[in-house]
Amino acid sequence: MCANNPRPATSSAVPGAHAKLCSEGRVSLYCFLATASLVLLPSVPQIYYGIVPNVWGAILWGPVLYYALINMIIRFVLRNSNYQVAIRASFLGFTMAVSVLVICFAPSQWQQFGVYGCFMSIFHYSEFLVIAWANPRSLSLDSFMLNHSVHYGLAAAASWTEFILELYFLPDFKRYAHVWLLGVLLCAGGEVVRKVAIVTAGRSFTHLVQDEKHSDHKLITSGIYAYSRHPSYVGWFYWSIGTQVVLMNPLCICIYTLVSWLFFHDRIYVEEYSLLNFFQSDYVRYQKRVSTGLPFIKGYLIE
Repeated sequence: MCANNPRPATSSAVPGAHAKLCSEGRVSLYCFLATASLVLLPSVPQIYYGIVPNVWGAILWGPVLYYALINMIIRFVLRNSNYQVAIRASFLGFTMAVSVLVICFAPSQWQQFGVYGCFMSIFHYSEFLVIAWANPRSLSLDSFMLNHSVHYGLAAAASWTEFILELYFLPDFKRYAHVWLLGVLLCAGGEVVRKVAIVTAGRSFTHLVQDEKHSDHKLITSGIYAYSRHPSYVGWFYWSIGTQVVLMNPLCICIYTLVSWLFFHDRIYVEEYSLLNFFQSDYVRYQKRVSTGLPFIKGYLIE
């Protein structure tokens, strides 16, 4: 779900993704994969043979201890910015691994929460990794989007609360796998669309709306931008809704859809005002040819 983000992304940009992952990106990748692997490794035999412990929650104590040990090692080995990158990537790797364990060992009604956790971990980590690949000069700790906004955190907490309450009072309601699998498709599709948009934008993509046109900021209308003027927002919009379909949270599905739509309606309107100043008649022609990609959102149009 999107709230008032001080670091929204500029959608229309120029290709030019780097072919080499920067050092911070490599550190994050090593820590993400190492933490996820080390946390999962002791449970591989149980996963392979389908051995479910009598108290499934007990299997999570080991990963917590491993995670604490990994963070102590990171603190000893790395310093300054690399340490800050590493602990965030390690946390997301740990979250990913624990989510996999929930899918494998939790009662069936909890398994979709593990799927949700996987999508959340992948989304936030891949935001950093793809920026590290496509536009490392704009890379920062904020690229993880973990400190997106207070509203974003409150929205996540609300979705967890609704899931737990409905699981307690209406446990059968959460067991319609054929319904929440639709959320899996929305999340996966939204994730792919957003990341393709970031890579296509390359050097010009940042998590900030640009007020001034830089020398290498050029309008592109090919690739995924031939189908949507704001594909990164399209992907994020459907991903956010998909997370709530996965959890089968009827209240949050409605709230996330409404609030996300309002956010992107306003964001696109403001962003296109700048894009029209940057590209003038070229952008007007682009607007007439390609839609925003989001339902009932037209953007800033010159009558």
